[in-house]
Amino acid sequence: MSNTNTKAKKTRQKYSKHQLRAKWGSTIFLIPSVAGCALFFFVPYLVVIYYSVLDNPFGKNFVGIYNYKNVIMNSAFQTAVKNTGMFSLIAVPLAVLLSLLLALLLDNKIPLRTQFRTFLLSPMMVPVASIVLIWQVLFDQNGAVNVVLSKFGVTGVDWLKSDLAIVVIVILFLWKNIGYNMILFMAALSSVPQDIIEVARLESAGRVKIFFMIKLRYLVSTIVFVTIMSLINSFKIFREIYLLTTDYPYASIYMLQHFMNNKFKSLDYQMLSAGAVLMSIVMVVIIVVLFKAEEHFSKDLDG
Repeated sequence: MSNTNTKAKKTRQKYSKHQLRAKWGSTIFLIPSVAGCALFFFVPYLVVIYYSVLDNPFGKNFVGIYNYKNVIMNSAFQTAVKNTGMFSLIAVPLAVLLSLLLALLLDNKIPLRTQFRTFLLSPMMVPVASIVLIWQVLFDQNGAVNVVLSKFGVTGVDWLKSDLAIVVIVILFLWKNIGYNMILFMAALSSVPQDIIEVARLESAGRVKIFFMIKLRYLVSTIVFVTIMSLINSFKIFREIYLLTTDYPYASIYMLQHFMNNKFKSLDYQMLSAGAVLMSIVMVVIIVVLFKAEEHFSKDLDG
């Protein structure tokens, strides 16, 4: 009996040593990644927060939330927030919905499915400079779109210098991102258990009912991920707008990134930092809400 206890004790010690060695090994492999995140993300973010509560980077006098008040009351910042929010509210739901519809369409094995998928993915391979050139050719005062409209007796407009500029940017955003989102949804649709769908069909469930009662439940995680990625990409649209319209575009497409870029050029670091912190807080809140929604629907699925 004592020999058995001794062997069991040695086995436990050996197993615990193996666990400890594995834990240390994984920790060592994680060190470069953690150090990289700390160096390029966490530390710079703390520096931004530090600058946001100073009067300037040189005097370094603590002013508390004074910079935040200035930013919130700034008319340019208010315009940028309104435009960015409006753009995201329009572009992100459209990007999610249209890419999901396209994924459902291609999931039905339609003719020329491969070619259609390649066509939708092609914008990802086009350089930004080429994209800007294409959009200038299409939506310039004398561009292709105005030429076509003139055939129907419609007077052309300078799209990027009118209230319709937001429409042009939304179309550009959708053209760039729908293909990637569609592939993510197609991958998610392929993972839906086919036996459940077959049972539903045997019980005379139609396609609409199968989608809302079965497929949509399994797509929740992908919908949340695609929404987050589309939201992040909507904040990156500044690059295309900047190349199309430079520093100060038409009022309807003046985004938060324009505000921050202009503040950086004028060396107004405290306003820039305060705006960046406020923007990051809003992003974190939105992402937390999305993850909470995913958790709620995932629990419903598991139940």
